[in-house]
Amino acid sequence: MGRYLIEPFDRSDRYATESYQGGAGRNWWRCDPTLRLLMRRHLGDGYAWAEPRLDRLGELMGGLVAECAEETDRNPPRLEKYDKWGRDVSQVVMPPSFHTARQALMADNFTSPSFAGQARANGADPAALGAAWTYLLDQADIGMGCALGTGGDMVVSLAEKHAPPDVRDRVREIFANGFYSGEAAQLFTERTGGSDLAALETEAVPAGDAWLLTGFKWFASNANGSAFVVLARLPDGAVAPFLVLWERRDGSRNGVRIRRLKDKLGTRSVASAEVELAGAEAFLLAGEGSGSGLGTMMKLTNASRLGVAMMGVGVARRALVEALCYARAREAFGRPLAEQPLVRRKLSELIVEVEAAQAMVFDGHVGPRLRLAPALIKLRAARLGVTAATDAIEVHGGNGYIEQWPVARLLRDAQVNPIWEGGDNILCLDVRRAMLKERAHLPFLDHLRALATSDLVRTRIDDLTKAIEAWSALEHPAAEARLYPLAQFMADVYAAALLEDQATWGLDDGRKALVARLYAEAHLVDPGPLRGLDRPADDPFDELLAGAFSVSEAAG
Repeated sequence: MGRYLIEPFDRSDRYATESYQGGAGRNWWRCDPTLRLLMRRHLGDGYAWAEPRLDRLGELMGGLVAECAEETDRNPPRLEKYDKWGRDVSQVVMPPSFHTARQALMADNFTSPSFAGQARANGADPAALGAAWTYLLDQADIGMGCALGTGGDMVVSLAEKHAPPDVRDRVREIFANGFYSGEAAQLFTERTGGSDLAALETEAVPAGDAWLLTGFKWFASNANGSAFVVLARLPDGAVAPFLVLWERRDGSRNGVRIRRLKDKLGTRSVASAEVELAGAEAFLLAGEGSGSGLGTMMKLTNASRLGVAMMGVGVARRALVEALCYARAREAFGRPLAEQPLVRRKLSELIVEVEAAQAMVFDGHVGPRLRLAPALIKLRAARLGVTAATDAIEVHGGNGYIEQWPVARLLRDAQVNPIWEGGDNILCLDVRRAMLKERAHLPFLDHLRALATSDLVRTRIDDLTKAIEAWSALEHPAAEARLYPLAQFMADVYAAALLEDQATWGLDDGRKALVARLYAEAHLVDPGPLRGLDRPADDPFDELLAGAFSVSEAAG
């Protein structure tokens, strides 16, 4: 029994609230057949070595990390601006729940160099395991995912290429546990905007082999990090990336001031701040006059979109689990919600959409490196996180709108994903850039043709090829305006082809073929003048549920 008092109105099975267990407290590895399928496929002979570690991780994420995420959301970071002498210390104080979760995550970090070495030695792909680690973490707390991963790969990669030897050694010390360790931050966005580099105002002036930066950054996430990658303007007007550390070379405090922390809608476990650079010592992360650093940074930014896409699908998966748990326990009109036809339709659609986005995100992490993929994957997965959280709230009814239930936070957190690393319009412009400058649609279409198995999807790939050709002939304003439907068409066919490929793996008794068919019918088939109402009656919910959520193996 629970710790609540039993009141007269509680004396009914309808108020047996112990039956309302949601996602928290479950082992998220054991209750996720779709993740187990992906790992069996991508780990091969290494699966036996990895499976107990993934099981341990599923208990950690669904238990301690999920619990800490709720506590951190209620008690977010705070800024200690001055010490007792009135001196600016700009210290971000993270709550104990954040430190507890971070310590546990670093002790079981699948993205660390040491773990990657162990995985390779045992025949397991570190990239696949790292993707599983972030996928499970993002179901608990995408804010923590941002805090740990923001710009770490960017700082390390650029510092290795361009920083002076002593600074490079310092960066290696900071990131000894890998780039996914919460030590980095990105300072790009200014009050004039984030994506328009021509409006950037932060200035850099040379100071020996270093530089001094002066300016104001409007939105800097993970402000409690140790190493910042900062965009600033060179004396010749060009924009370049710089490395800024909290301490100068001589060990004194650097000219970095945190003005205030942002009071955000969600993702409260990552400290986002307004940061002033007051003659901050910095190091150019580019070859002089080459622009190579900015180009490399943009490539890394494009890759980091996959991380945001993983956050989107992580939120969507957690929303799905919460909706399934609630619908199975909550009764209305004399039977559980999960037995009501309209609810079964909604949950069936949500299962299919989540698995389609999951297929895309994991293909982006462990599949071929396609230039077009990150933008398309983020376009679909980031938006799904928002719509899936909304659906979960609807399933919960009024309870879903209450902060004591988990789905309200999911919606608040999910809303940032379409913004981070470029909104939908910026992603569409990147798709255009990739097609026009790099002909990136050609290997993308080849990838789809290698995956597709049905006549329907193969025909849609041919249609997509024609659509790209037709788009290429448009005048500039019309071509830009139609980028969004073109990108959506690409994402639809991409996901359909991936699901068909998964159906050929032979790892789930044919269930993925059902998911692939339902997705294709929803996204690639003309519903006709009757909007599909004349199709034969079909209720696939029970079969979809069996492969989406393992209730019998859910308890941690």
